[in-house]
Amino acid sequence: MDNLRQIKHLHARAGFGLSFEDEKAAGKHSIKKAIAAIFKASENEEPINSVQVNTDYAMLAKGDKDAKKQLMQMQREEEKALNVAWINRMSTTDAVLREKMTLFWHNHFACRSKDSFSAQQLNNIQRTNALGNFRELLLEVSKSPAMLQFLNNQQNKKGHPNENFARELMELFTIGRGNYTEQDVKESARAFTGWGFNKDGEFIFRQPQHDDGEKTFLGKTGNLTGEDIINRLLEQRQTAVFISTKLYKYLVNEIPDPAHVNAMADVFYNGNYEIKPLLEFVFTAPWFYQEQNTGNLVKSPVEFLVGMNRQFFITYQKPEVLLQFQKVLGQVLFYPPNVAGWPGGRNWIDSSSLMFRLKIPSTVLNGGLIDFKGKADPEEEAYIAANRNQQVTVNSKVQAQPDWDRLFKAIPAGTTNQQVAAFLLQTNLSKTLTGELSNAPDIKTAIIQTVSTPEYQLT
Repeated sequence: MDNLRQIKHLHARAGFGLSFEDEKAAGKHSIKKAIAAIFKASENEEPINSVQVNTDYAMLAKGDKDAKKQLMQMQREEEKALNVAWINRMSTTDAVLREKMTLFWHNHFACRSKDSFSAQQLNNIQRTNALGNFRELLLEVSKSPAMLQFLNNQQNKKGHPNENFARELMELFTIGRGNYTEQDVKESARAFTGWGFNKDGEFIFRQPQHDDGEKTFLGKTGNLTGEDIINRLLEQRQTAVFISTKLYKYLVNEIPDPAHVNAMADVFYNGNYEIKPLLEFVFTAPWFYQEQNTGNLVKSPVEFLVGMNRQFFITYQKPEVLLQFQKVLGQVLFYPPNVAGWPGGRNWIDSSSLMFRLKIPSTVLNGGLIDFKGKADPEEEAYIAANRNQQVTVNSKVQAQPDWDRLFKAIPAGTTNQQVAAFLLQTNLSKTLTGELSNAPDIKTAIIQTVSTPEYQLT
């Protein structure tokens, strides 16, 4: 594989793809320099602050039917603002690796919150620690009001333990199913009694509600606290294996290679769960660039949309169309299907979503019409029921504007249709597409033909 193809692959996995604008500079870099540049660009983290604490919520929640309707409307506006703010961040930032990893942790620590400020707070925790230390990330997520509320730890009290958080902490966040007993779940739940948050959205440890009796967890006995449980889980190498497996499927291949995952787990475990060295190990590994690991992953809906936005400098007159796209493609940010998150991989594709995936690029690039018929989320159905005039089906002009002038300036003079297509795709050109490109009258047509292919769905 030549240098540019390797760098394209690196940017596809460590970010959201390489743009034509960045191609010239990237082609001069060695892989080592390209990796260093990606990490350098993501050193700084800037929180998203699109939602502020809303003091009216409690009052409206206690009000009449109209007040509750107003509350629902306010919540939806904040949800939309937060969603669009993050899509815009991913679409414009230079810190692509930080945002790509924030997206990974967003799914790993899948959480729903009706309070957009709490959802934003959790998202910023994941962003701040995206390339830092996993223990710090895990601890902060565990103390976040969004997660404490979502997994019912606010109700976890001495004498009446709630096991939801304790179970998911092991099954989904650290060692994985089959590596603990039901008794471990019960003892862990006791250790997390008293963990909660106050009305200002701040973590508090409620000492009177904490069970300070002796507990035995994964073979360790004592007056264990929540932090002790987390430390004990990180002492298990299986946690490093579990996280490395998920990361391998996210960055390398849906089918994990046990030897590669084991090597990753060694780096992670022996490095005290530092995330950056683990990623550096992956991006510098020869197997990361092997042919079977390139152009083999299905883009998530968010990666698909953000990649298009970045490549074609797209602006939307109605940003809410980005939410419609997410709904019909099956991934609405901040709304995972359940605590296990989106299954990902080939699960992103079904007959309905594939039709939209093939149609959306040409519609956006040509400012055309699109008919949205996504299945409403259960919570959305409640909102629609309360607002009868709302329509689930929307047939509207996308009102998106790519910056063709800027794009064409970045494409070197004399570039053929086939060369443009080869740059846009992570896979080799098919005979069918090569034939179609030969008949395309100009670069713009060739681009639209290319992004409308199934191959464009792969990264």
